[in-house]
Amino acid sequence: MDLETKKAVTADLARRLGEAQTLYLTDFTGLSVKAITDLRARFRAQGVDFVVAKNTLLRRAVDGLDLPDISEHLQGPTGIVLGTEDPVSPARTLKEFARDHEDRPTVKVAIVEQRALEPSEVKRLADLPSMDQLLGGIAGSMTAPVAGIVGALAAVIRDIAYMVEEVARTREAE
Repeated sequence: MDLETKKAVTADLARRLGEAQTLYLTDFTGLSVKAITDLRARFRAQGVDFVVAKNTLLRRAVDGLDLPDISEHLQGPTGIVLGTEDPVSPARTLKEFARDHEDRPTVKVAIVEQRALEPSEVKRLADLPSMDQLLGGIAGSMTAPVAGIVGALAAVIRDIAYMVEEVARTREAE
């Protein structure tokens, strides 16, 4: 690459890194082009990008950003997962993909909410429920008391109706 191309690639990479809420640096050694294409397609379906970048350009792109120091992880082939919303989905995708492809790619480091995470922490993150599941659980917890109140009121109304019916029967019998 000539110098102008390197500058343009570095600027674009810095912009994308700055916009990302979640970054996963991976080592994709041993994966075929077909497997990487499959991984990219899985990420794309979630609105997540997977970019392969030269470590020197990545080092320059990260230099001006407010991110933890990741320079020690910039060795060997580096694939970058750029997530903008849910940090759990990309971690889960990496875990599921690695299970089907001999534990590849491996996570070098992740940055979630400006905090560096080790690979073991990324595995725990992948085991968390998704944002939709968490929101569904919260909504269910919020509606459960309402459903209980509705059930209790229905039981009271049913009991009152039963009492009125019994009073009517006893008056008819008299």
